[in-house]
Amino acid sequence: MFGSRHTGVHAYAKVGMETGVVAASPHKLIVMLFDGALVALSTALNGMRSGNIAEKGKSISKAIMIIDSGLRAALDKKAGGEIAEGLDSLYEYMSGRLVTANITNEPAILEEVQRLLIELRDAWNAIADTPAASGIKQPNLASA
Repeated sequence: MFGSRHTGVHAYAKVGMETGVVAASPHKLIVMLFDGALVALSTALNGMRSGNIAEKGKSISKAIMIIDSGLRAALDKKAGGEIAEGLDSLYEYMSGRLVTANITNEPAILEEVQRLLIELRDAWNAIADTPAASGIKQPNLASA
């Protein structure tokens, strides 16, 4: 009559995630994309190691979607210049490697992409406390 407990937990988690997205700063949204891709890759690794081909494929596809439609799409190449161009190339490389991992069933490739994403996420988190990342405009002390 009311649905399963499992369904309720998923609905609650979805509301919590959606609320977090609405309230998040642009900086936090990028961190959430990195985290989502990393979760998808962990699930893909588990699927690959256990022989669950459907789980592996679905999770790799999800990671590729997050990288291409999230992280890559968020790049502002005009404002970001060479850094944004370099990240775009790196994201393209990662997506290609994930396709290869899916075809060849090689966990080492998934682990390589995980390491790259962790390094980028950690670097992104390191700038989290800067005024530009928080979106808070700092007063111009030079004119005071």
